[in-house]
Amino acid sequence: MVQSSAAHDAGCDSVLRSFYARLDRGVIPAVLIAHAVATCAMAGILLFVQVVAYPLFGHVPEEALPGYEDAHANRTSLVVGPLMAVEALTAIVLVVDPPANIGRGLPTLGLVLLLVVWASTACIQVPIHRAISRGGGPRTARALVVRNWPRTVAWVARAGVVAAMLSG
Repeated sequence: MVQSSAAHDAGCDSVLRSFYARLDRGVIPAVLIAHAVATCAMAGILLFVQVVAYPLFGHVPEEALPGYEDAHANRTSLVVGPLMAVEALTAIVLVVDPPANIGRGLPTLGLVLLLVVWASTACIQVPIHRAISRGGGPRTARALVVRNWPRTVAWVARAGVVAAMLSG
């Protein structure tokens, strides 16, 4: 067991050394770094929202739920709005002008997943949030948890695509 752990640590060290060497040589473009930061931040935020924030809606008294929803939406927008903008802009740039060592395939896959995420946000999550804000109640809040899973999975998959781009 100790040997496999040591081998794992050596492998991780090697990957990190390679990554930092490529970064120092300017092989990883700034647009890809900005994209990776925004995407990974959003994937982490979505996991937190899916596992912690949305389920807590069910613990808010029904009469207080609309106010809680409004506060949640307003505060969350301050954090995710800029990240989503950076993520979208850099995703487009990476498809239009991909780094030579990556090609167009991974950036295109990432952009397709991003379109799925944005479509889910606009067509599923935003209407549910609005319904909760108008007094939709606990059943509507439970629907938010259930119907957000595909978006969460898509964002985490995007983080995997970004990891593949960074290792390219």
